[in-house]
Amino acid sequence: MTLLDKLQAHKGGLLRLKNQLYWYGRGGWDNNPGRACLLLDATARAAAFARPSASAASAFLLIDGQPHWVWIAEEDVELLVNDPPAN
Repeated sequence: MTLLDKLQAHKGGLLRLKNQLYWYGRGGWDNNPGRACLLLDATARAAAFARPSASAASAFLLIDGQPHWVWIAEEDVELLVNDPPAN
């Protein structure tokens, strides 16, 4: 299963970005590794600086209350499972 397949199956779920985000044209690194984000959508759309591959994808994430497309690699993301509380 590719990263894109995993992300598409996890739409509406939470994920954790293990590394910082780099914002082009907005001051560089955000100094916030480990942030949790809501996954809104995912696509194989290639970013200008990367080639599509099985281990990378574009993800549409809710970050600090704002939706953003970001290019992520499989090693930089952890899908968080929302388990119901034990009774």
